[in-house]
Amino acid sequence: MKSLLVKDTTREEREAIIKNALSCDGSGCENCSSCWLGGGDPYQMYQPYIDGEKEIAEINQAYGTRYVHG
Repeated sequence: MKSLLVKDTTREEREAIIKNALSCDGSGCENCSSCWLGGGDPYQMYQPYIDGEKEIAEINQAYGTRYVHG
């Protein structure tokens, strides 16, 4: 499996990684919980990863701390 780290991927690859992971292509909700737990649009949530600013793990950790732990 190829690394998902920002340093090992292009912007286009990161966009595809997020699209595939979320299965959120506008054809219907796959119940990722981002929207109804207050995370908002999952693509906006992962935009810093797509832009190469943060790793997926950093975003997930911040989301978990903010929305799951109160």
